[in-house]
Amino acid sequence: MHDFRKLDVHKRALLFTKRVRSVTAKFPREELFGLTSQFCRASDSIVLNLAEGAGCSSKKEFAKFVGYSNRSGYECGGCEDIAAALDYISKEEYEQMLDETNQIVAMLIGLQRSLQK
Repeated sequence: MHDFRKLDVHKRALLFTKRVRSVTAKFPREELFGLTSQFCRASDSIVLNLAEGAGCSSKKEFAKFVGYSNRSGYECGGCEDIAAALDYISKEEYEQMLDETNQIVAMLIGLQRSLQK
């Protein structure tokens, strides 16, 4: 069992999911069950898969869940692309969120590699 709460990537992902909530609150109401929901679930999934994986009995199994978190990070990038294309977020917000997503994904890739050694 791993203490996922001590991981820097967990802390950053938790802050990111708060930001996603703040940003998506401004999306049009008709997106509530579409992009808003999908974006929130994807960002939550980063945090939740880290938590679930921490309960695994081996590093190899934990690494698998870190991979799931990583894929959710890429999904967030897709949500950011859609939100920008539909003008739900400004270019500046898009670039900031995309940068944060890319940093989280990079951290997850590093964590996954370290667990696979």
